[in-house]
Amino acid sequence: MPVPVVHHPDYSFPFPEKHRFPMEKFGLLADYMRSKGLLTSSNSFRPAPCRQAWLTDTHCPDYLSRFANNRLSAIEKRQMNLPWSEGLVRRTFLAPSGTVLTAQLALYYGIACHLAGGTHHAHFDYAAGFCILNDLAIAANVLLRQGGIQRVLIFDCDVHQGDGTAALLANEPRAFTCSIHCERNFPFRKQVSNLDVALPDDMGDEDYLATVSDTLKKALALSTPDIVLYDAGVDVFQGDPLGKLNISESGIRERDYQVLSELKRHGIPVATVIGGGYDDNRMNLAKRHGIIVEEACHVFGAD
Repeated sequence: MPVPVVHHPDYSFPFPEKHRFPMEKFGLLADYMRSKGLLTSSNSFRPAPCRQAWLTDTHCPDYLSRFANNRLSAIEKRQMNLPWSEGLVRRTFLAPSGTVLTAQLALYYGIACHLAGGTHHAHFDYAAGFCILNDLAIAANVLLRQGGIQRVLIFDCDVHQGDGTAALLANEPRAFTCSIHCERNFPFRKQVSNLDVALPDDMGDEDYLATVSDTLKKALALSTPDIVLYDAGVDVFQGDPLGKLNISESGIRERDYQVLSELKRHGIPVATVIGGGYDDNRMNLAKRHGIIVEEACHVFGAD
């Protein structure tokens, strides 16, 4: 079986072209994966809308209802920073289900990749940083309520701290949250993860890769997880307008190879999500997001 890949055509929908959030990247990424032969009919999986019980287990029911029916306040809409539409609602209730599906596939196959996800700024009852629902927290809670899963590690390498994930899972001792992020970047009020590693501006490949490797080993020792949810954000890239780090594309590739190889060596299933990336060149951005799938095929395709 090739590496399972989870995607839905509704992840991208008509969206203001000049908006900072690159909504079209999800469709471009899927097209790019098809062109590389890494997304085919044999390894493509499509999620259904998220079950209500999964949503309300992590998020405020009133908030969910008001978002779905376009009844958020002006302040809440500013925090969301995404224009409300039926397409946005449809996408928002699909993507967390995609991360759950990716995790379930990873438990079976050892690896699975989601061509979305990583919306780690969403909190219990409000959106933030382009994140409306927290797919990582939702997936962790779903996993921990099924048989055989005692511990979940969320290993977040997005350039921004996974503040929403940390807050939502703060009282769940079986979920271990780890965030490696740029210190002087959004969110400016950080939450407390189980393991936070704050990086200085302009950090380059060598120091970054050493930090990621050391942090993963520490996180695995502390959490002893049954599965890892890996947020492979590419906004660490040196040219990303919302970044502040100085990581090359080859550095991102080496990071993903390191992480996946270490987890394979330990025999720990891993579900990947793509996290942040905001390059104005949307095709280059899609290709950058594709690195995690390429490296998953590289590491796990040898079997």
